[in-house]
This record gives sequence, structure tokens and C-alpha cells, in this order.
Amino acid sequence: MIHWLDWGYFGIFLLMVLENVIPPVPSELIMSLGGIAAGQGKMDFLLLVLVGTAGCAVGNLFWWEIGRRFGYERLQPAIERWGRWLTLEWEDVERLRRFFDRWGGITVFVFRFMPIGRTVISIPAGLLHMPFWRFVIYTTAGSAVWNTILVGVGYWLGTNFETIDHWIAPVVTGVIVLMVLFYIWRVLTWKPRTQR
Repeated sequence: MIHWLDWGYFGIFLLMVLENVIPPVPSELIMSLGGIAAGQGKMDFLLLVLVGTAGCAVGNLFWWEIGRRFGYERLQPAIERWGRWLTLEWEDVERLRRFFDRWGGITVFVFRFMPIGRTVISIPAGLLHMPFWRFVIYTTAGSAVWNTILVGVGYWLGTNFETIDHWIAPVVTGVIVLMVLFYIWRVLTWKPRTQR
């Protein structure tokens, strides 16, 4: 069986693009395993971080573009129709827009370190028309810091692939399960402000 690390830097790039397009693919696992490979002399630390960060930027542009094409103007009818399932009201969106107008760049940067929401933050950035280069700069900077940490952890651990896979995979699964349970709880308990 071909291991994904056999694809080298292209495999890392592709997986990091997918990690940001399909969030359950865990960057923690991808970049940490890459860090172990770097620690064993099979990959270059800096090049690994650069390739992983490029993959993050490209993957996040996918969701930014979806948000930009959908557009803020078309969002209100969707919120009015699907607000219960999104647990949002238009007032929440207006508050988010004001926040993004002032703090959007730094918010995108900080969210790149979050275990939850790293990809999702690209959608409001697109919806609220954050300029392309501003989004790319903050996304790339935040992703570079996050990937450096992950590769550094893998490099430092210096353990075998099976051990780290065994250790990280249950944690990632647990986070995904908690996210799903939290969403279900939010939908079941959410009420519009007029009914509170």
C-alpha cells in the first residue's frame, strides 16, 4: 500500500488543500507526521512548512470565493429561511459585519490557530467582501505559524508514524463528535429573540 508521505511535498500540499476544503481531514495529523519525517531527515523542515502553508491558503480561498460569490446582499433571505438550522438571526449577521469591518484581518489570523472554525472563518470573510490580498496575507501568516507549531511538535516527538497516528486520531475524532453534539444542542435549544 502506498503511504501518503510517499507523495512527498505534493502529497502534503494536496492534503492541506483538502483539509481546508473538507474540514474533517486533520491538519494536526498531516503536519505532525510530516514533522516526524523531517526529524528523520526524510523531509526539509522549512520546505514542509512552506508547502503546508501554501496548501492552507489555496484551500481557504475555496470557501472565501464561495462566500464572495454568494454575497452579503443575498444572505438575508437565506437567514430568514434557514436561520433555525444556522442558529442565526439577521441581527447576528449585522453584528458580525460591524465586527469584521473593524477586526476582520486579525480575526482571520487568530482563527488559523483554532481547532474549530479555522476553515469556517473564510466564509464570512468572503461574504463580507474582505479584499483578496488582505485575506491571503492574514490567512498565510496565521497558517504559517500554526504549521510551524505542528511540524515542530512532530519534529520534537521523533517517534514512529504508527504511535503518533494512534495518539492523534482519537483526539481529532473526539473533537468532531463534540462539534456535532454541540450543533445538535444549539439547534434544539435555539429560539429567536422575539420568542425568548
